[in-house]
Amino acid sequence: MIEYRYDTQLLIEGTNLDEAKINKYITENFVGDSLLAVGDDELIKVHYHTNEPWKVLEYCSTLGEIFDIVVEDMDRQSRGLQG
Repeated sequence: MIEYRYDTQLLIEGTNLDEAKINKYITENFVGDSLLAVGDDELIKVHYHTNEPWKVLEYCSTLGEIFDIVVEDMDRQSRGLQG
């Protein structure tokens, strides 16, 4: 059984984005692992394993426009099924 089921990935486009603040907020407010939030002040790529991807999406949408959203079910993938 996978501890964090959903591989959540997205891009945030905005102004004055701060990858350190985004990393800190996600780490302190959401349960998960394998966090990457990297980019510059106009575009950030977020990758996070969690059981509640909608919370990550909701937060990120407050920072700017979110797009290229991918939420994959890693439990299904581990069983050889489409995620």
